[in-house]
Amino acid sequence: MVRHFLDIHRLDAADLRSILDDAHARKAARKGWPQGRPDADAPARDRVLAMIFEKNSTRTRFSFDAAIRQLGGAAIIANAGDMQLGRGEPVEDTARVLSRMVDAVMIRANSHEDVERFAQASTVPVINGLTDRSHPCQILADIVTIEEKLGPIAGKTLAWIGDGNNVCHSFIHAAPLLGFHLNIACPADYHPDLHDLAKGGSAVTLTSDPRDAVRGADAVITDTWVSMGDSDYEARLAAFEHYSVDQALMDLADPDALFLHCLPAHRGEEVTDAVIDGPRSVVWDEAENRIHAQKAILAWCFADA
Repeated sequence: MVRHFLDIHRLDAADLRSILDDAHARKAARKGWPQGRPDADAPARDRVLAMIFEKNSTRTRFSFDAAIRQLGGAAIIANAGDMQLGRGEPVEDTARVLSRMVDAVMIRANSHEDVERFAQASTVPVINGLTDRSHPCQILADIVTIEEKLGPIAGKTLAWIGDGNNVCHSFIHAAPLLGFHLNIACPADYHPDLHDLAKGGSAVTLTSDPRDAVRGADAVITDTWVSMGDSDYEARLAAFEHYSVDQALMDLADPDALFLHCLPAHRGEEVTDAVIDGPRSVVWDEAENRIHAQKAILAWCFADA
């Protein structure tokens, strides 16, 4: 059976924990190594990863390219506009063709439905590199970062401040599986999708007050208020005016609380310079850990191939 990595809620807790543990182990084993040296076990030796981008990318593009190389494989990168996919070829047809040419496909897409359709037609693993509904690869990197700084995520409280977007959805999906609590603070008009919110169950608390969300939290997390494809910039700025993560808000969290942001950050909007550049910010470790988390995801996808 082909192992796709589309959403965290599709995994069982044991598989999710196994991927995270593998990410930690692979990072530790490479300490001091040059970035281009393959891991000792090279589980993707002779394998090719196709990467398709409908959305612009820095961290996803570079980290997946580095990840497959460090696993011993190679990558082919294409923008959707350069492919027949961008000219109307059915998603399923592209999936069937690429299944004959590569060993796995990572897609950074506009529509979550398109990625699901691609996976249904594909005979090789498909990885969700980001969609309008979720961003599971990012969340695994975030959890790796929290765990290497604070220890196991189980029992921790995380505070999400701002837009109830795709990244927020993936945190919701992870909370009940990994045993942490997620406090979400957002304006009423920008709450998470109710279907996704329900997947968090009692592990998730929703509020409109950022101060309530961060009190005693072990990590404070935010994201841009205006994502790619959003056209209501001014309305969003007005709605999120009181949701900026500044020093006063961070001071309500646990004294050892971390600050995370998946980047790119709009400094002066969702976060102040003093916080993102401050001593509790781990955003650069978080960005680096995209490589290690995605290596573990790829290795998991290839494990039964």
